[in-house]
Amino acid sequence: MSVVGILGKKIGMTQIFDERGDVHPVTVLKAGPCVITQLKTMAKDGYDAAQIGYVDFVKASKVTKAMNGHFAKANVPPVKVIKEVAIEKVTAANSDGAEAVKAGDRVLVDIFENERFVDVIGTSKGRGFAGVVRRHGFGGGPKAHGHMFQVQGSIGASSFPSRVFPGQRMPGHLGAEQVTVRNLRIRGIDVEDNLLLVEGAVPGHREAFVLISKAKAPPRERRGFAGAATKDALKASKKAAPSKKK
Repeated sequence: MSVVGILGKKIGMTQIFDERGDVHPVTVLKAGPCVITQLKTMAKDGYDAAQIGYVDFVKASKVTKAMNGHFAKANVPPVKVIKEVAIEKVTAANSDGAEAVKAGDRVLVDIFENERFVDVIGTSKGRGFAGVVRRHGFGGGPKAHGHMFQVQGSIGASSFPSRVFPGQRMPGHLGAEQVTVRNLRIRGIDVEDNLLLVEGAVPGHREAFVLISKAKAPPRERRGFAGAATKDALKASKKAAPSKKK
């Protein structure tokens, strides 16, 4: 058995070129190393899961006595961030050499070596109090002199029903909420430095903690639309162009 996810930090964004010369925007994630601090079992807790912690330097004095005792049970160093991830069941096809996970085991980025897509969960950037134009994309009012452009206008009906409907989009706090981005393609793995390169954007600011897991529902890649098998647009257009008759 093995865990399906790992904790990581968002390093930043860059771009890479593939073997065909196409550019891809990627986010660099420092995935781990992590350590399993506790195992949840069906018999004791009602479900199977693994509690993992991101291995980062933290003073023991900065951790409560209760958490120090919790880490001492698994004989692991104090960690700052802990999350629960699911445990992947072993099937008959890949049961050879598979060992059961236990508290104290290390979780590294190599769990994604045979994967093509991952799901990333993070906390979006906090934008503070925002109006309806920025928060919900409203068009605003007239921009002429004497008008207030970024005002939502009327929010309720008149005589009937004489109230504001629940869920009305209004100004309020923007961002700082959990966001899940699914099916990000893996563009590179650096096992030595625990780096994972995924195509696309990841929620959160730099140095923010994210939870990276194997894709629950990876897309079914059709022939001619995935990776190196993707058709060359220039060659396809030349081939589809009508030939000149002599």
